[in-house]
Amino acid sequence: MRLLLDFLCRFGWGMAVGLVLTPAAIVPAGFFRVNLLVVMGLATGAAAVAWQGAAASPAWLPATAAAVTAWLGSVAWLAEKRRAGLWLCGIAAAWLAAATIRVATGGSPDGSPLPVWTPAVGPLVSGLVTGLTVHAMLLGHWYLNAPGMRVDALRRMIDLALVAWLVQLAITAGWWAFRAAPAGGLTASALVALRWLAGLAGLPVLLVMARKTLDIPNTQSATGILYVACLAAILGELTAQLLQVPN
Repeated sequence: MRLLLDFLCRFGWGMAVGLVLTPAAIVPAGFFRVNLLVVMGLATGAAAVAWQGAAASPAWLPATAAAVTAWLGSVAWLAEKRRAGLWLCGIAAAWLAAATIRVATGGSPDGSPLPVWTPAVGPLVSGLVTGLTVHAMLLGHWYLNAPGMRVDALRRMIDLALVAWLVQLAITAGWWAFRAAPAGGLTASALVALRWLAGLAGLPVLLVMARKTLDIPNTQSATGILYVACLAAILGELTAQLLQVPN
């Protein structure tokens, strides 16, 4: 259950940050409203999972606050209150960051691939990789509703996802440079290969392909590529979480 809670908090945090970084001047309010409801669903799921077990996880409070904030933000965007909506996006992101940090610092398992001096940086960056990639895909899908929307918005989100991937690559490569590969035989080796092939090698190729497709421009084809990029990001980050579980 801890892995699920961790993933939901990370994912919600990345999605909320994506909304904060989306240019509200050129993206319709409906996009923010709908995707804040997605953030609310992730935060609600995290809060529910946090209550499971003999003792509630300390992440339940920030996750619950994030869910309420995201709902209020969706109402603000429905009323076309852009400034209030953006503020609520930022507050929801802050609550989900707090939930992610609570999970990360609530007892890191032995053999964790995160450096000991950065127990929360790795999960936060991981959430940005997943959240920004999925956010870019959803933004690309929104061009079906607003075909006249400038492609600059989608190009910007892809660039931000690439920046998050670069930071994640540096963190992951730094760990592998100073620590031995996890034991576990063939299964562990397969997980390591999947982590690197999907999340660290395949993802940037797909993001660059999507960005190049926007030069045509063809937002539908770029969105199709981003669908695959989402699978690569989620698979890569979930595999990284599994590699943190002690044998």
